[in-house]
Amino acid sequence: MRGLLRPVRHPPERARKFRQAAIVYLHYGLLYLFGAYVLVERDLFPQARGPEWMWFGAGIAIGAVVVWGLWWWQSPWFARAVWLLVALRLPTLIEGTFLGSALDIAPGLYLAAGLVVLANLGFLARAAWDV
Repeated sequence: MRGLLRPVRHPPERARKFRQAAIVYLHYGLLYLFGAYVLVERDLFPQARGPEWMWFGAGIAIGAVVVWGLWWWQSPWFARAVWLLVALRLPTLIEGTFLGSALDIAPGLYLAAGLVVLANLGFLARAAWDV
């Protein structure tokens, strides 16, 4: 438990990569949060998945834990796990970009989100594998 509360000591260059990954993930999370807000405002949020407040709360909590973990804990395995989970977004974004979606959302939105995901993956990879 004590290891979770203390930051890992990395050389300054490696620690900087974790902090950069945390900042990029924060922006990634904000983009998704505000994107979900726009979907709610336009009545495009899938009602079958539960109340919006639950998803907003979960998104904020997950984003806060990931940013904290990358900034403070700086574990390569944590960054790798986050990288894998973020990478799982790509199939949906590729499908929405090139094949359309069931929702009435412009393909350009999926393309833009895909580019943001790829940038986020790049920064996570730099921290996770010290590239």
